[in-house]
Amino acid sequence: MLDFLQAYGVFGLFLGSFLAATVVPFSSDALYAGVLLAGCPPVACLLAGTLGNWLGGLTSFAIGWLGKWEWIERWFHVSPTKLEKQHDRVERWGVWLALLTWLPFVGDLFAIALGFYRISPVRCGIFMLLGKFLRFLGWTLLFYYTGWNMLPSL
Repeated sequence: MLDFLQAYGVFGLFLGSFLAATVVPFSSDALYAGVLLAGCPPVACLLAGTLGNWLGGLTSFAIGWLGKWEWIERWFHVSPTKLEKQHDRVERWGVWLALLTWLPFVGDLFAIALGFYRISPVRCGIFMLLGKFLRFLGWTLLFYYTGWNMLPSL
């Protein structure tokens, strides 16, 4: 697995982080940790992971903004009922909800809902970027302080 991650490295992390924030259900956190453990530069990983995941989140936001139910249901498996249930959250928290679009399971739903209910795209984009950056920064710092000890002795 590490050979595969090293082969694609930072570009693979960017692409994987993008896909994880859109239609492909997998953990970009696990991918991020794997690429760090494979020896890729932490700053490059931080930038690639953040930008890929942010652009994926913006894609989810844009699909919500377009409001095409068939796309939302087909690609994100979000029913109209589920999206309508998010209305109160979006009304209550507004753009602040964009900070949480990195969360597993509900992050994509938040991004779609923010777009669907037409919350400010610029402000959502900034808050989404900040949330995703802080998430990957946390993983980078965790790796920096403990990661080298996670590698088995060979």
